[in-house]
Amino acid sequence: MAMSLIWTAMVGAAILCGLATGNGPAVARGALDGAAAGVELCLSMMGVLCLWMGVMEVMERSGIARGLTRLLRPAVRRLYPDFARDEGVMDAVSANLSANLLGLGNAATPLGLEAARLMARRSPGTASDGLCMLVVTNTASLQLIPTTVASLRAAAGSANPFDILPAVWLASSVSVAVGIASAKLFSRVWR
Repeated sequence: MAMSLIWTAMVGAAILCGLATGNGPAVARGALDGAAAGVELCLSMMGVLCLWMGVMEVMERSGIARGLTRLLRPAVRRLYPDFARDEGVMDAVSANLSANLLGLGNAATPLGLEAARLMARRSPGTASDGLCMLVVTNTASLQLIPTTVASLRAAAGSANPFDILPAVWLASSVSVAVGIASAKLFSRVWR
């Protein structure tokens, strides 16, 4: 709600400033150009996201996703020791991490919500350490293949949208490491 008000105020102020300075036609042209660019971006990203959602579905049906989940299981159990024996939570968290590794933020969101729902059953009304860790790992999200960013770069005309891989690997590794360390530290400090 607050962000809606802030954005509305910013847009309103920009329109009023444009009109006050005599740039009304430029403001109108900019608004129309921005709307057209937004629609073009959505359409081009829709194709890429459909492709990667299809890849995720093929991985799921072929058992590759299950294998990745098994591969992630030891690390997931160390990150979420309170839920290590709850197979439903472990499966949901592993699927969420798998989708994030592949850069499928749109696919990772419902999986993360399912994991959070399952975790919240144990401590209704309060965020447990495991739930806080889930939010951190989902937000920081280590990415091996940044499909969403690559699709944005491709839509913007990049000749090689995946040339950012080393920077993404470094940045996401550091952000996940710092996030996990912070979550562990804060879980011990605020008891």
